Amino acid sequence: MRKLYLRVYLAVLASLATFALAAGILWRQVDDTGPWGHAREAAGMFAQNALPPSTAPKPTQQAALDKLAANLRADVALFADDRTLLAAVGAPLPPPDTNRGRGGWFRRWGGPSAWVIRLPDGRWLVARVPHDHWHAGFGLFFLLALIALGVGVGAYPVVRRLTARLERLQAGVKSLGAGDLAARVKVEGHDEVARLAESFNQAAARIEELVGAHKSLLANASHELRTPLARIRMAVELIKENADPKRKRDLGLDIAELDALIDEILLASRLESVTGLDLDEEIDLLALASEECARYEAVELEGQPVIVRGDPRLLRRMIRNLLENARRHGAPPIEVSVRRAGVGAELRVCDHGLGIAQAERELVFRPFHRFAGARESAGAGLGLALVRQIARRHGGDARYLGREPSGSCFVVSL
Repeated sequence: MRKLYLRVYLAVLASLATFALAAGILWRQVDDTGPWGHAREAAGMFAQNALPPSTAPKPTQQAALDKLAANLRADVALFADDRTLLAAVGAPLPPPDTNRGRGGWFRRWGGPSAWVIRLPDGRWLVARVPHDHWHAGFGLFFLLALIALGVGVGAYPVVRRLTARLERLQAGVKSLGAGDLAARVKVEGHDEVARLAESFNQAAARIEELVGAHKSLLANASHELRTPLARIRMAVELIKENADPKRKRDLGLDIAELDALIDEILLASRLESVTGLDLDEEIDLLALASEECARYEAVELEGQPVIVRGDPRLLRRMIRNLLENARRHGAPPIEVSVRRAGVGAELRVCDHGLGIAQAERELVFRPFHRFAGARESAGAGLGLALVRQIARRHGGDARYLGREPSGSCFVVSL
């Protein structure tokens, strides 16, 4: 049972039922030695004094029993020690069980319930309670059932209110874990659950503040880096005629790499802070892949036109990062395919390089991770992380598949 309020509620009802059962068992165990037992012994003494001896003829015992039961309005039977019937008044009653050694309630499945008294001389007096007394007993039972029902009905809203607050707190924790840093829960009451809600709200506010400060710092730092980059690029242009061509070319490559890194950092930060898409339109994934493949050499493209919905700029960046990753780490030719997969699309970018070790196939999608054996010009390690972020933003995912005998294959489902 997964609902907490049902478990608590049923625990309350089970406690009531256990208490009632324990009280009944306790009463059943002590009724022979407690006040009821003493009353039964006294009744046995009075009955024996009113009845003739056990050796008296049956007619004499019958007459005495008729006189004794005249005002009882009950069915009464007198049995000898060996359970043979000596006298009876009213409806027939069964004899006590042979394994019974003392008086008490006498119950038999399908038969009447009666009260058994063991006389001091060994005889058994069996009496069945009149029907009106049974009605009184049923009335008491009905009253107890109504009390139990009232307790159950009254306990339900109390238990439900407590667990409903816990469910709302769980929903807030789930929202926070899903990335909604503004998730808060309503503080109700002044008990432990309310204090737990207050602690959650304080922790959520602190997390939102820290993450916001981190994103702001990252975005501001990235923007500030563009200013010295622009000055360096201008200085390179000014010394264009006098500079060493190789050094100038290397410097230009470094600037381009740093500029691309800033773009990737800004894009990663933006994807973390924004939940939706700036653009949501129909895109031919094959045509988009064809445009990006034209920028590279030794790329083979095949597939079928597949229309997907999404942001064309993000999807273009995703395909470009996959191609750039294959160019840097793989070996030509680079094979790109676009296929329809169910209700979505599947993009594959494969190369003929050395591949990636089994232990690192999931780590390559982490930001700034560079796998073992990567080249010096392998980049900062944000490209594949952005690929997965963009794929998941479009309701899909990215994964790595090895190739035989060698090579890598990245698969993106949209």
